[in-house]
Amino acid sequence: MIEHTVDIPTRDGKTTTFIVHPERGGPHPLVLFYMDAPAIREELRDMARRIATAGYYVMLPNLYYRKGVLELADLPPLPEAEARARMFELMGSISIPLVMEDTDALLDFADRDLAASRGKAGAIGYCMSGQYAINAAARYPDRVACAASLYGVQLVTDRPDSPHLAAQKTRAELYFACAEHDSYAPLEMVEALDASLKGSNAEVELYPDVHHGFAFPQRGAVYDKPAAERHWERLFALFRRNLG
Repeated sequence: MIEHTVDIPTRDGKTTTFIVHPERGGPHPLVLFYMDAPAIREELRDMARRIATAGYYVMLPNLYYRKGVLELADLPPLPEAEARARMFELMGSISIPLVMEDTDALLDFADRDLAASRGKAGAIGYCMSGQYAINAAARYPDRVACAASLYGVQLVTDRPDSPHLAAQKTRAELYFACAEHDSYAPLEMVEALDASLKGSNAEVELYPDVHHGFAFPQRGAVYDKPAAERHWERLFALFRRNLG
């Protein structure tokens, strides 16, 4: 495997991006991997590596660069409640339009890297970033062929760029993995999302008896290995169908 970290220029600065891809057989189909609210960390890099071993060029960008933050572990320690408030403040500092501007820069960089294919791409997002993956598919209908939201939040809102509306504006195959027990994405939202996507090229799958964050191996008691492996099975099948 080949991996490196680069600072990719954007309209608002530079996003530090972890890139990983196989040593041989390139160029490789691009997968954009949007981080969750706790930010960049080795856990996410390991997940990017797992995707890359299947033959993909994976980009994991730092979305908090506008605040000068890369890894929350590098920040001064705070009591749990204050640390959580800080994380939510960072989460609130970005938006779908801002992340789509960043995505423009990521695609421009990938198109100049001989290791990355300029053909069809995929996008995935966990937690806060499910909405970004789906909107990437809508923004680039001729480039992003598939997108997945994994226990994504704010998927049905009253905003014009709500993911449930964006999902209706793309030809990409979409996959939504939702946890049965998720205060950030309650069942009412999941049901509304599923209803809004009837007849489209999308699947909303409810993972029974699991909680928000079930796919993260370092999430303690929340991690559910069978569900996590199921989500990998679904992702790799999605990529094979659409990216090869």
